[in-house]
Amino acid sequence: MLIPVLLFLVGLVLLIKGGDWFVDGATGIAGRFHLSELLIGATVVSIGTTLPEVMVSATSAVGGHSEIAYGNAIGSVICNTALISAITITVRPGKVQRKSLLLPVAFFFGSALFYAVQAYGTGKFTRLSGVVLLLVFLIYMVCTVFQMTKGNPPEAEEKPTEPEGNTSLAREILGLVAGAVLIAVGADLLVDNGTLIAQALGVPESVIALTLVALGTSLPELVTAVTSLLKGHGSLSLGNIVGANLFNLVLVSGVSITIKPFSIPVSSVLLGQNASLVLDIPVMFAVMLLLTVPVLLKEKLYRVQGILLLVIYFSYCAIQFAM
Repeated sequence: MLIPVLLFLVGLVLLIKGGDWFVDGATGIAGRFHLSELLIGATVVSIGTTLPEVMVSATSAVGGHSEIAYGNAIGSVICNTALISAITITVRPGKVQRKSLLLPVAFFFGSALFYAVQAYGTGKFTRLSGVVLLLVFLIYMVCTVFQMTKGNPPEAEEKPTEPEGNTSLAREILGLVAGAVLIAVGADLLVDNGTLIAQALGVPESVIALTLVALGTSLPELVTAVTSLLKGHGSLSLGNIVGANLFNLVLVSGVSITIKPFSIPVSSVLLGQNASLVLDIPVMFAVMLLLTVPVLLKEKLYRVQGILLLVIYFSYCAIQFAM
């Protein structure tokens, strides 16, 4: 047990340092090209912080562990929204420019609806489903790049930090890549050793996937969110979370389903039904609606949102461990 604990701590250190480099590189690039931090967060940063989910889900699918591949994607969306964004909002609520969030939010709910239709309608994900999700990812990236290049950053949004005079573009890109590598390695160490520790304590695989693995692979988003806040880049943090949630459905799930299609796992029962259909998917929709609706209607985030999201997250985890 000592070695897993030590490796768990090493992973945590790598995550923290990787997050620092990653945010510096991303904000430097945004400032250099006068791009919106929120859009940079919803694309470049989101892809980097979603890499651990892609690796874990793809490996799990190949190994025949569909519960981990399926639970990790949904669990990560719930964790990103109800824990990570909740911390961000609770610490620093404020105004958010609606226009920059319209595209990722629309793509997320469109993808989530497709995901739900597959889950409730057929109870399985075919290879065609995986290909459709990957196509949605490609379309989103094309639309976002077009949106990023067609105009100036919105005035109501936080303006990106201008790069320092002695910082080159190559150094910013290197920091972004190196940070992503450290984040991925650190998250891998945390997930592997956290899972070993949980198994030694007798925690079921399905609960590990929806809580511990999801939390472990979401740590890059958490590290990025906290680092962004400390450095004064709140928009980068929010954009990263929304973008990462979309990528969890279309990229993470798309890759794992395309590699090895699977049926919805029935790991536990709630109210006489598959717990995933009664609890997991509805909670995913609920927390994302709670996060995005106030932004779309009022262009503002409220501290009470963060507190309510945290209550939902910890209640959700309690139910998972109680089943």
